[in-house]
Order: sequence, then structure tokens, then C-alpha cells
Amino acid sequence: MALGMVLDPTATRADDIASPGPDAGLLAGKRIGFRLDRMWRAWDWISEQWADKFRAAGAEVSFWRSGGRSGDEGERMEQSYKEFLATIDVAVVGLANCGSCTGWTVRDAITAANTGLPTTAIATKNFELFAHEIATRGGRSGLRVHVLPYPLNERLRDEVLTIGEAHFNGVLETMGAHLTAKKDHAA
Repeated sequence: MALGMVLDPTATRADDIASPGPDAGLLAGKRIGFRLDRMWRAWDWISEQWADKFRAAGAEVSFWRSGGRSGDEGERMEQSYKEFLATIDVAVVGLANCGSCTGWTVRDAITAANTGLPTTAIATKNFELFAHEIATRGGRSGLRVHVLPYPLNERLRDEVLTIGEAHFNGVLETMGAHLTAKKDHAA
């Protein structure tokens, strides 16, 4: 009789990090980096809208746009992303809005979180569970994921910006961020 081994594909990683990582805290004076891609104009619009609000609160904002992810270009992208992460204090990574985009969004969010940066991945509703599953498989089950409605990219700019406005306070909460100094109620 031959012996076989059955692997459980639902098993958790022994090295999983269930913590969401550090809160972003007060954003004034911090450098916030948005990770974009080439696919989702709606994410471009929302990230710029949120960036304007972060700037108004005293933060600096920069953007990094991913490109090809294989071969020589992929190696350049990986190096460029690591260099970008070294210039920021908080990472906002999007957009998980299709299968491969969700994979790369979560991968890049995990890379940022593994450097110790407060990190939030942005996903649309249809890809929320997939984003959490990929984060778990990547060893960061606690990764912060803020969810926007789906469909998103198919909407007109004004409608997308209305959604971005409606989600701004929620993304701050997901990030563990605030725009103004918290008042000390103990005094």
C-alpha cells in the first residue's frame, strides 16, 4: 500500500502577520504615496481627489505608476517601487478591480507593509474577498483593505468623484489616519 500526503489549501501560514500594521496617524507633515497602475482611470480620479485633501491637511503627496511586471521591465519596476517606498511615510495602493490587478495591488501593498509603512490597499466590492485571500496567502492576513463600489471604472467622472468624496472618511478610518491633531480629553 502506497502512502500519500494530502495538503490542505486552506491552511494558514505559520509566519502570517494578522496585524494591520501601524496606523497612519496625523497626516500633516507626512509623505503619502499613491500606487497607481495603467488600467483604472477611476482610481486615477479618486487618488487625485484624495491627494488634494491630504495636501490641504498639510501632507506631501506623490504617485508611482506600475508598468510591465515581467522580464527586464519587471525588474526595473520592482526596483523603482522599492525606491518610491523609501520616499514615503504612508502607502495607499490600488486598484484591485480585476483578477490580475487585485494580485498586483495586494502584492505591492504587502511589499509596502513589509517595510513597516502604514499601508492600505484599495479594492472594489467584487474583488474584496479575493484581495483578503491573496493577502492571507501572502502572509499579511491583517492587511488593511478599503472597499469602493463595483462597477467603478465604467462610471462617468462626476459620479466617480461623488463616490470618492463619500468614501474619504472611510478610507481615513481604514488607514488609521486623521487630518487634525486629536484633542486630549484627559485635561
